[in-house]
Amino acid sequence: MKSVQWHDTHITILNQQALPHKTEYLDLKNIKDVWDAIVALKVRGAPAIGMTAAFGLALAAKSYETNDLAQFHANLKRDRDYLASSRPTAVNLFWALDRLMKSVANATSVNEAKTTLIHEAICIQVEDEDVCRRIGEHALSLFQDGDRIMTICNAGAIATARYGTALAPFHLAKEKGMTLHAYACETRPVLQGARLTAWELSQAGVDVTLITDNMAAQTMKAKHISAVIVGADRIAANGDTANKIGTLGLAILANAFNIPFYVAAPLSTIDLQTETGDDIPIEERAKEEVTHIAGVNIAPNVNVYNPAFDVTPHELITGIITEKGIVSGDYKTKLPTLFEEVFV
Repeated sequence: MKSVQWHDTHITILNQQALPHKTEYLDLKNIKDVWDAIVALKVRGAPAIGMTAAFGLALAAKSYETNDLAQFHANLKRDRDYLASSRPTAVNLFWALDRLMKSVANATSVNEAKTTLIHEAICIQVEDEDVCRRIGEHALSLFQDGDRIMTICNAGAIATARYGTALAPFHLAKEKGMTLHAYACETRPVLQGARLTAWELSQAGVDVTLITDNMAAQTMKAKHISAVIVGADRIAANGDTANKIGTLGLAILANAFNIPFYVAAPLSTIDLQTETGDDIPIEERAKEEVTHIAGVNIAPNVNVYNPAFDVTPHELITGIITEKGIVSGDYKTKLPTLFEEVFV
């Protein structure tokens, strides 16, 4: 099941807001459709957001009528900035858009630039599938047959090109005949764990148990959780990690119960220009996400604080799992080595 698909005249996405009740695909026909889909969480997950934005920029560029390269680049910069404004925390969004911008920096004609943008966006998607599989292989090396592993939000196949990041080891374990038991936190307020992770893993035949977020401590204790694995939206240079709200609480609990806590993410999620988690912008979303469930008001008219992400400090992270391998300990020193041609 592809979360994002490129067509010559439009982009097709799996509408994650409709899951699990309906498997629905939406056609995005212009840049505003793409921006709206990202903001409304119809497409979500850092890698999928990056892919969609990349295709969105390529789609927008196809519509430019100018043959003047300077005007083309001006239009492209405008649309890049527009798409970048959709969500501030996930660094893959900016990484993908900037990769497309760099790909056409030396284009000699508008037609060449348009073709290059489409090719580069497709390459991002193709590469992501391989990246996710490698992340899954490295993650799987940390687990034993029969392990019980907790996760939050959805860092799965529908949030990437395939396999996912934090959910990749579950999919690969299934392929290899190995049993991993998943415990999925529901992930209030938008319920990505309940609506998406529980659905995705059950569709794949993975044993999955759904819990509410405030059951995590009791579940760790009573069910003898072996490890916690989560995705990431941005990893700072020192290893501090922004991920879906509730991740920090899981990390604190895992530390209290002496349970390994892993972050699974591609190199594109590591932002070496952001020194610490304090420098990561945290998106705040509409209060209705908290006061309403499925459109039904469940709360009185009071003030609401609704941060979409929190930041887990590096000292609570046992290891960061990437396509290049697993790093732990001195993240500030080790994370930059992942970007070297030969990983040390």
